Amino acid sequence: MPRRMEKIREAGVNELAAQQKELTETIFRLRFQLSTGQAEALKRLRESKKDLARVNTLLRAHELSTASQAQLAAPVAPKTQKSSAASRSRKSKKAKA
Repeated sequence: MPRRMEKIREAGVNELAAQQKELTETIFRLRFQLSTGQAEALKRLRESKKDLARVNTLLRAHELSTASQAQLAAPVAPKTQKSSAASRSRKSKKAKA
């Protein structure tokens, strides 16, 4: 089990996406086998589901890390200040009312 997790963690994003697709197809086939009464499919189905969850977790972590890096790298636009004349006219209207 630890070897499997190390292998998944060392994989790149493209490899993880390929594994995700492969595991999804495997789970589909195993569910079909399980419905036909093949008992060994249950253990493999459970393992495949866990592996798929691990792959999805790592893909999401990578997605979040790239998003946060993009936010840090993006220049921050200065806030535009409202004209002081517009705010003064609102204050004077409130005072008159």
